[in-house]
Amino acid sequence: MSISRRTARTVRILGVASASAALALGVAGNALACNIRDFSAVATCDNGKGSITVTDIDASGKEATVTVYLESNGADEKKVGSQTVKGTRKGATVTFSEDWAPEAQYRIHVDVPGLVNADVSPTLTTSAEGCASPSPSPSGTPEPSTTPQPSETPSESAPPSSEESSSTAPAAPGDNAPSAAAGESNLAETGANSSTPMIAGIAGALVVVGGGAVFFGMRRRGASKTD
Repeated sequence: MSISRRTARTVRILGVASASAALALGVAGNALACNIRDFSAVATCDNGKGSITVTDIDASGKEATVTVYLESNGADEKKVGSQTVKGTRKGATVTFSEDWAPEAQYRIHVDVPGLVNADVSPTLTTSAEGCASPSPSPSGTPEPSTTPQPSETPSESAPPSSEESSSTAPAAPGDNAPSAAAGESNLAETGANSSTPMIAGIAGALVVVGGGAVFFGMRRRGASKTD
C-alpha cells in the first residue's frame, strides 16, 4: 500500500511541529532551572555588627545549601556557616553574622543536588571602611548638673545699705521749726491770705453807702414834718 503525496506532507509537517515544541520546552526548562547566576552576596553593617547576606532569585524554588568561607591568601581560613534557602522570583535571603574586617574576602559556595555545585562569582570583598561601632561621646566634656543650686540670699546680719540708713536717720535735736507747708496751712485756716484787703475795702464802701442812705432818709423825714 503506497502512501499518497498529501499524507507524506502532513506527516512531515507534524514532525517539524513536534520538534519545535520539544526544543521550546527544553529552552524553557533550562531557563527555569536553578543556576549559579541566581545567587548574589553582600556584606552589611547594623549598629556596628557585621553580617553577610546571600540572595537566591531561583524561580523554580529548588532548595540550595549556601556555605560561607573566609579566604586568606587564596585558601579557606575558616568556615563562617552553612544554611539552606529556597529561591523565589522576588528573592529569598539568608544572613550570616560575621564581624568582617575591612577589605576581607569571602567565598560563597552553592550546592543544589544535580543542578549547581559552584562558587558565587566574583568573590565577595568587604568595604575599606570596615564595620566600626558608633563612637561614644568624649569623656572630657562634663555633663550639665541637674542638682539645683542654693539661691543667694542676703545674710540677716548684713549692714543696711546707704539708702536705708539715710531714709531712717533720726531728726537733729532742736529742729522744731515748722516747715513751709505747715505755715501755708495755718494762714489758710485764719483767713490771712491775699484776698483779705479787697474784702475789707468792699465792706467799708458798703458801710459808707449805708450811712449816707440813712442820713438822707432822716433828712427827708424832717423836712416833711416842717411842711
